[in-house]
Amino acid sequence: MIEAVIFDLDGVIVDTAHYHYIAWKRLASEFGITLTPAHNELLKGVSRMRSLEIVLSLGNIQLSDSEKEALADKKNKWFIEYIESVRPEEIFPGVKEMLVDCRKKNLKVALASSSKNAPRVIELLGVANLFDTMVDGTMITHTKPDPEIFLLAAKRLGVSPDKCVVFEDAEAGVVAALAAGMKCVGVGSPDQLRRANVIVKQTSDFNLSNLDKL
Repeated sequence: MIEAVIFDLDGVIVDTAHYHYIAWKRLASEFGITLTPAHNELLKGVSRMRSLEIVLSLGNIQLSDSEKEALADKKNKWFIEYIESVRPEEIFPGVKEMLVDCRKKNLKVALASSSKNAPRVIELLGVANLFDTMVDGTMITHTKPDPEIFLLAAKRLGVSPDKCVVFEDAEAGVVAALAAGMKCVGVGSPDQLRRANVIVKQTSDFNLSNLDKL
C-alpha cells in the first residue's frame, strides 16, 4: 500500500522554471552567452552550482570556486526578486485539490525540490499547510539524479521508500525516484520521462485511486 506522495515543485505544482530561465539568461548575457530554451532544459532538476557550470560551459568559461559562488548568489538574488510576484492562482489546475485529497486519504505529503527557495514558493502559493515536510536544496549534499533528496523526504515522513510515490517532470528526477526504490509518476513528455511507471500530461490528470496499482 502506498503511504506517501512526494512532489517536486517546478513543472509539477507550479511553473517557476521561467523565473529561473529569466535569471540564468540575464546572467549568461553578462558573458556574451545566449541562453536558449533548449539550453534551459539542461538546467532542470539539477543544483544551482551545476546549472551555473552548464551555463559557463556554453561559453567555455573557466572561473574559480569563489567567482562561481558569487555568480550563483547573484542569480539567486534575481530569482528571489522574481518569485516574490508568485500568486496562489499560479498553482497548476487541480493540484491544490489533489493535495487536499491526499490528506483526506490519510496519505503523507512531502515536497522535494532541489531549489533552495522552494519553501518560499509554496508559502506564496498558500498551500504550505498541506505538506507534512519539505526538503530543499539547503538540506542535501547530492542533487538529482542522486536519490538523496527523496530518501530524506521519506525519512522525515517516517515512511519506507517502497511505500512512496514521486511526481516528477524531469528525467533526472525520475531516475532519482526509481533509484530511491520508489514509484514515479512522470509529468510531461513521454520522450523525456519514459522510465517513469506512468506518465501524465499534467499532475492533476493522475487519479489518486490508482496509486496502489503502481
